[in-house]
Amino acid sequence: CAPQDVVVWPQAVGQVQELAALCHHCRVPMVPFGTGTGLEGGVNAVQGGICFDLSRMDTIAELSLEDFSVTVEPGVTRKALNKHLRGTGLWFPVGTVAM
Repeated sequence: CAPQDVVVWPQAVGQVQELAALCHHCRVPMVPFGTGTGLEGGVNAVQGGICFDLSRMDTIAELSLEDFSVTVEPGVTRKALNKHLRGTGLWFPVGTVAM
């Protein structure tokens, strides 16, 4: 396990943009973290850096029943999304990949 040097909890896209620009300018690695459900080890900070914990960005922004699409922030869990979709006839199953 290689932990990050710092963890930040941005709560808006603008904050992520500002932090990313600062990291880029200072050549500091960025490690994104959404909801912690991945199994691939993507938050392993092999070169240190700043972990962007996006779990507080959990807004479901837009739902279009007509074209079966939903716009969510990176901290939205599958369970929270399905709770939001309850009563619409739609659901987001395990293993679905968004393109």
